[in-house]
Amino acid sequence: MKSLRDALAEESFVLDLDAHRIEDIFSDTLDYLVARNLLPADERDAVEASLLKREASASTAIGHAVAVPHAYLDAVAQPRIVFVRLNHPVNLGAPDGIPTHFVFMLLGPTGSEARHLDTLTTVARLMADDEFRFDAGEARNSGELLAALDRFDARASVPIREERREIPEDLVATGMPLGGILQDVRRKLPTYASDFRDGLNPKCMASTLFLYFACLAPAVTFGGLMAVATGGQIGAVEMLLASAVCGVVYALTAGQPLIILGGTGPLLVFTGILYELCVARELPFLETYAWVGLWTAFFLVLLAVTDASSWIRFFTRFTDEIFAALISIIFIVEAVTHLIEYFEDESLNELGHDTALLSLLLALGTFYIATNLGRFRRSRYLRPRVREFLADFGPAIAVSCMTLVAVWLHEVSLERLSVPEAFGTTTGRPWQVDLFSAPRWIWFAAAGPAALAAILMYLDQNITARLVNNNDHNLKKGAGYHLDLAIVGVLTGVCSVFGLPWLVAATVRSLNHLRSLATLGEVQTQHGETHERIIRVRENRVTGLAIHLLIGLSLVLLTYLRDIPMAVLYGLFLYMGVVTLSGNQFFERLSLWVMDWDLYPSTHYIRKVPIRIVHSFTLMQTICLGILWFVKVSTLAILFPLFIALLVPVRLVAGRFFEPEHLEALDAEEEPEDEETHWAG
Repeated sequence: MKSLRDALAEESFVLDLDAHRIEDIFSDTLDYLVARNLLPADERDAVEASLLKREASASTAIGHAVAVPHAYLDAVAQPRIVFVRLNHPVNLGAPDGIPTHFVFMLLGPTGSEARHLDTLTTVARLMADDEFRFDAGEARNSGELLAALDRFDARASVPIREERREIPEDLVATGMPLGGILQDVRRKLPTYASDFRDGLNPKCMASTLFLYFACLAPAVTFGGLMAVATGGQIGAVEMLLASAVCGVVYALTAGQPLIILGGTGPLLVFTGILYELCVARELPFLETYAWVGLWTAFFLVLLAVTDASSWIRFFTRFTDEIFAALISIIFIVEAVTHLIEYFEDESLNELGHDTALLSLLLALGTFYIATNLGRFRRSRYLRPRVREFLADFGPAIAVSCMTLVAVWLHEVSLERLSVPEAFGTTTGRPWQVDLFSAPRWIWFAAAGPAALAAILMYLDQNITARLVNNNDHNLKKGAGYHLDLAIVGVLTGVCSVFGLPWLVAATVRSLNHLRSLATLGEVQTQHGETHERIIRVRENRVTGLAIHLLIGLSLVLLTYLRDIPMAVLYGLFLYMGVVTLSGNQFFERLSLWVMDWDLYPSTHYIRKVPIRIVHSFTLMQTICLGILWFVKVSTLAILFPLFIALLVPVRLVAGRFFEPEHLEALDAEEEPEDEETHWAG
């Protein structure tokens, strides 16, 4: 390490060398050394010939984006290390297949090879460290390179047993009222200013543009479906307004600003159930909804004040997978059900058949385009940036294309998104709900369904927050579980008073936000495969703020939103459901039931757990999911959030019937680093 530090201190390095071949790398680097009198000019050609000869025998690229070419000649007076960062990675035939971005050139007199053995070991350790590679890629001078070395030394000196705690620090209950919230504020306040500075970056601008469309399409979709579920009393305008206002407030005040608030499947279902109960009992919906929302806000704030978010540590992969599966099935069933209704409700005349058929084609077209553009990221065609653009904007492109088809075929009558001609509520009602026009007993009886809604929002918010704050994402500024839950509670109360939909952390949009701000690196598995790993995320508040301001400005486009057919939104809903299935290990294990056992993939749990135990664990999850779905569609539908919470004791009881080592493999919080899903499409 000392020799590396000395080399960097005397500026024996070249940053952003514009070379595309190994010959150019050697030539330009040696010219730099000659210009700085670090290598005699008359010995330059001999050193270059020696380097090329060594490279011809075998590539010196050792993996992790680094190559270590070396030459030892009598003409070189003393051992020397030269660090080179390439402007464009070059494929030098590394064993892990990752193009070379960094070069450590070792030069010395004949017989000095042994003196560089320690340097080779240090280089290998350095470049295996994701954070050092990121820091080295961002450094602008020797001071920043030396600082990167110091940070590596600091990380390497931490005992392994302290790197990961059994309970994350931000999920440890303080035992004091407001203790968790105050702790979150103390943790996040020192980084508040940097959250805005770090957002002034071109990567954040690209993230804002991508997430604007990625959030606008689901907001319009959930708004349209919310209008269907509530008889038009809460629609797309309300959803867009709530998304804009709540998103801006959350971006400015939340402990974890990478989380995106939005409508979710379970909340949509709960709101629809509440509406049906109000209709069945002839109760005013918006007034009842407002009182339920106010009680829900109270319960959420109470949970935040009492550090209840720390309980989320008891929710394991077992619970997460079932919850995610329920969301996927809700998306798919809701989309298919509404499409079937076109064929059942329309009259049998020719116009009715045309409407039903075109609606089906628009939905399937939206699903097909969005799905295939999403897969285009792995295509071999076009340039990487174009592939990324098409994949990121797939849903928005699909909605736009199918809406244009519907406009072109304007002769066929279609159900359109219900929005007013000018800014205002969907039905034309006043914005503020008259709370006191509801029967007085509703003021207190609303606490019952509100407790269930609070459970649902608590789970939605904290499960998503835990996924965002996963250790694999290498976030540096800490989480804010308790503070964020309190903010969601306050926003829920405000939205309820104005008849706006309740919003909570949206899993897919939040993870897309995080990934759009991430710097990715490639790593090699033990099986010789490569996959991406997040090295650093640009944590900031600017992107979330800008995304939701743009969504607010979209309210001036209401005239154009009215052209979107509901069938297109159902197709997008179907796409969201199918995409949510991807990466859910529960569905992967479920597919083993119909797979040839000789062709089972070599995943970590199949290698470590007997197949009989794997199937038993999957069967238990399937039964739990079946019970949840039965409750959702039965007269007990309002209780389905409670049954989701009961998954935790079910998982605890399961520990009595499975060996601890088997559960550790099947219910691991994270997949092993050397494994990538074998079901990726």
